[in-house]
Amino acid sequence: MRKKEIIAMLLAGGQGSRMGILSQEKAKPAIAFGGKYRIIDFPMSNCINSGIDTVGVMTQYQPLLLNKHIGIGIPWDLDRSNGGVTILAPHVKGEMGEFYSGSANAAYQNIDFIDAHNPEYVLILGGDHIYKMDYSKWFDFHKKNNCDCSIAVKEVPIEEASRFGIMNTREDDRVYEFEEKPKKPKSNLASMGNYIFRWDILREALITVNKAHPDADFGKHVIPLMLEEDRVMYAYRFQDYWMDVGTLESYWVSNMDLIKTLPDFNLYEDFWKIYTDADHQPPQYLGPDCDVRSSILSEGCQVYGRVYNSVLGPGVLIEDGAIVRDSIVMGGCVIGKNSVLDRCIIDENSRVGSGVVMGVGDNVPNEDKPKIYDTGLTVVGERSVVPDGVTIGKNCVIYGATLSADYPGSRIESGKSVIRYAEEVI
Repeated sequence: MRKKEIIAMLLAGGQGSRMGILSQEKAKPAIAFGGKYRIIDFPMSNCINSGIDTVGVMTQYQPLLLNKHIGIGIPWDLDRSNGGVTILAPHVKGEMGEFYSGSANAAYQNIDFIDAHNPEYVLILGGDHIYKMDYSKWFDFHKKNNCDCSIAVKEVPIEEASRFGIMNTREDDRVYEFEEKPKKPKSNLASMGNYIFRWDILREALITVNKAHPDADFGKHVIPLMLEEDRVMYAYRFQDYWMDVGTLESYWVSNMDLIKTLPDFNLYEDFWKIYTDADHQPPQYLGPDCDVRSSILSEGCQVYGRVYNSVLGPGVLIEDGAIVRDSIVMGGCVIGKNSVLDRCIIDENSRVGSGVVMGVGDNVPNEDKPKIYDTGLTVVGERSVVPDGVTIGKNCVIYGATLSADYPGSRIESGKSVIRYAEEVI
């Protein structure tokens, strides 16, 4: 195998617990985004657009859909004999397996894979960010400054800096301190969770931190160790759109960003395409009485009702009289006749019956998970069914083939959940 100057290792094993029911059956990087894409498509496309042709994808939580989506890497031109894309799941060592217990632990468990490519540099990427980035420009910066490690950073409003890992730098952007979610931040340079390392330096650090920390993490352990060792570390400032879709609200906002007249994040630039594994679909069909405004309609959509400021995935059917407003409806869903959806997220292959009203009432946090569902979004999980004629409030969670009997008086108030697992259905 020929030596590679740089390879990418993509962290895609996280559960994404703050994504609620959307990550119930799939890893967060596999969640649909912007209609026909999945979140992982963005770092994957950034790699091939930047000339990086060797990518290891470290998976763990609910990896089936993610593995199927990536396949052998054909959509990203990563189906190669020398390099390409490799799925790296936790594997058996000796008599038992060992799960990834932290981001740096995942890289540590794949030292043999990295060594096999004998790279000079390793690019570590999060698998759950929405952005377009030319890693080759960052790589040039890294080499120009003779970095042992460089960290991609994004300037955030100083009043929000306490929510991030903050890199404190000198005037030339050399990092002298890292603070995880500081109460009184000294700067507004938020770590994007993406790093370039010299492989010999990183390899040594991975071995050291994994001896001391079973849950070894890049931000908590590797970066502080390198600072302690006075390694050459620089912050690389990224100026363009970046969204960490770590919560339902940020996921919804980043989808809504796509449909502005002048979008903050443009999916239609020929010079930096986002690639995905998409089935061939028939064209969209708009019925004679439909009304569609400021929305994204993916291939195969049929719209007979009204759609405003929304994102529809492939093969979605909006029936006569239905109104979908400020919502995300993922692929394969059906919204029944005369139903009204307002600020909702409907996961893939779900059916909302006729005459349903969803997303109304007061903004009452969800009684089971108030920290996840508290911004007024109502979420329907994958392959769920909402029966005809029910009214559903804000911050509600619907999951499974629910029945009319699950909605006393044909209604559930804001902040309630209706969960019906498959074994409950007779």
